[in-house]
Amino acid sequence: MYMEDSELKSMINNLTGLNESVVGNETTPKVEYLLIAIKSTAMLLIMLGAIFGNILVVTAVMKFERLRSAITNYFIVSLAFADFLVSILVMPFNASIAISGKWMFGRTMCDVFNSNDVLFSTASILHLCCISMDRYIAIIHPFKYQSKMTHFRVYVMIAITWISSILISYIPIQSHWYTTSDTLKVMAERPDDCLFIVNKAYAVVSSSISFWIPCTIMVFVYLKIYMEARRQEKQIKQSGYHIKELSPSEQTNLTDDQSENRNERKRMRREHKAAKTLGIIMGAFVFCFLPFFTWYLVTTLCGDACPYPEMVGAACFWLGYFNSCLNPIIYAYFNRDFRGAFRKLLRLNKTFGGGGDGYSDHSGFENREHCVQVHSKHPCRNGNKSNV
Repeated sequence: MYMEDSELKSMINNLTGLNESVVGNETTPKVEYLLIAIKSTAMLLIMLGAIFGNILVVTAVMKFERLRSAITNYFIVSLAFADFLVSILVMPFNASIAISGKWMFGRTMCDVFNSNDVLFSTASILHLCCISMDRYIAIIHPFKYQSKMTHFRVYVMIAITWISSILISYIPIQSHWYTTSDTLKVMAERPDDCLFIVNKAYAVVSSSISFWIPCTIMVFVYLKIYMEARRQEKQIKQSGYHIKELSPSEQTNLTDDQSENRNERKRMRREHKAAKTLGIIMGAFVFCFLPFFTWYLVTTLCGDACPYPEMVGAACFWLGYFNSCLNPIIYAYFNRDFRGAFRKLLRLNKTFGGGGDGYSDHSGFENREHCVQVHSKHPCRNGNKSNV
């Protein structure tokens, strides 16, 4: 829990008063039990959804060639790994605090828990920023994509994402730079509380690196992608080529230019679908994290002048955690390749391998070419496959 130093005593008094009111009122325990049951169910569903969904994402990319060959999915696997770690190393501890009302794992584990919370949440957000930049290059500079987004550069971007997350989490928290000496003394006297009481400097720096800067970049990048996608759609319509699905006999009569235009049209459609999916992911990201980081920054900078119900803070926390189980749902619903891979893994379609999606345990391209090449002197450009 994030709060300013001056709030600590008042918060402790409020908790003490709350416990006394619960004992003194016979009807309150029933309400408390109901709230605990509702909270426990919601938290359990979020945790299980995040664990199952992100394992499914990683397994799908590792198992199927089509997903594995798309360089964008390197970011998605790393993102899923971060979200998975949130679900097993952060959510259970936060849930235990929310249900029991106390910390039961000692002071050292409290620092580890807080470090992991900041680390994995920051890593998740920075991965979304990397994905938006990848899609920006794919749509704004499609012919430079293969030269710009090499495997080495993707690995470097992923490494920078994780290193930055570690630098903003473990180092200041384990070194106790994030708070004050007075706060540390109070916390040492209360081993049953695991409070993350930050100073103003850390609140501004951590929230900027973890959210405000990446969010600004993502909004700017997506606006550029949206405008470019609209421009390309108009350009295609004005080109005079309105290519329909052709029979095999009609395909043989296509000129090289028409065939190339058809391939380009297919590529643009894939990129535009990827851009729409990215927009949905971004919308979910803002919906889940904006309330938390707004609350975090305002309450820290404002102090006692901005009181808030404890339930608001808990809701902001779990709304952010909810994003970890939301991304796999978005992939499954809006992306055909991931949707097909998930169905195959879950055995929801026994004829999946021969049903037009082209998935098998060994190859991702048995029944469908990723791009169409008909009597064209130009090879298919398959280095820029869009799966986001």
